[in-house]
Amino acid sequence: MNLQTAVQVAGERYRPVHLAREHGISTQAVRNYERDGLLPPAERTPSGYRSYSSVHIHALRAYLALIPAHGYATSGQIMHAANRGDLGTALRAVDRSHAQLLRDRETLDAVEATVDALGRSPAADPPDRPLSIGHLAHRLGVSPATLRKWERAGILMPERDPHTRHRHYTAGDVRDAELAHMLRRGGYLLGHITMVMHQVRSVGGPEPLALSLNDWRQRLADRGRAMLTAAGKLAEYLRVLDNARHGDA
Repeated sequence: MNLQTAVQVAGERYRPVHLAREHGISTQAVRNYERDGLLPPAERTPSGYRSYSSVHIHALRAYLALIPAHGYATSGQIMHAANRGDLGTALRAVDRSHAQLLRDRETLDAVEATVDALGRSPAADPPDRPLSIGHLAHRLGVSPATLRKWERAGILMPERDPHTRHRHYTAGDVRDAELAHMLRRGGYLLGHITMVMHQVRSVGGPEPLALSLNDWRQRLADRGRAMLTAAGKLAEYLRVLDNARHGDA
C-alpha cells in the first residue's frame, strides 16, 4: 500500500486548523509542511479542502519534536525518509546526530580540561612582538613541522608577511599554540583541539570561555533531553504509519 492510500484509510479526518491548534502554529505552516514533504500528502474533499488523518497528526508531532533535538536540516531528512518508507536512511540521520552530540560533549570535556589546567598552571609571558615559526617551535619544545601540521588542521591561523610569506605568530597565536600543546600533552586528537580552538576564538579567549561552560553544558543537556522526546514521537509516528500502510489503523 502506498503512502497516499495509507493516509486515506487512516480513520478519522481532521482539518488543518486541528493540527495547527495543538502546537500553536498557523494553518499555513501546516500546509507548508505538507507542501515541503514533511507531512504525507493530504486527501482532498470533493470541494478541494485538505483532509488529514491520524497519520498527519503523529507526523507533525514527530517533526516538531525532532527540530530542537536535531535541527531543521536533519529533521527534514528524517521525515522525508520516513514518509517514503526508507527507514534505514531515517535512522542513519538520527544516528549521525547522536554521534555529533557525543563529539560535542567530548569537545566540552576537552575545553573544561584546558580551562582547569590553565587555572593550575601560570600562563607564560606573552611575547612583545610576533614570533617566527622557529622561535615559536623553540618556545613550545616542538618542531616547526608540528606547527605547520596544526595550521593545516585549523588549530593555528598565523598571518604571513605579504612579501616573504613567512609566518608571523602574534600574542594571540602564541596563546592558541600553548593551549593546543597543553591539549596534545593531555592526549586529545587534533580534531578535538580544532573544535576547542574554535570555541576559544568565538568567545574572545579562555577567560570568557570559562564563564560560558555552564551554559554550554546546559545546552548539550537540553539537546540530549530533546532527543529522548523526539525518539518517542518518531517511534510513535513510525508505528502509526506502518499500521496505516498495512491497513490496520
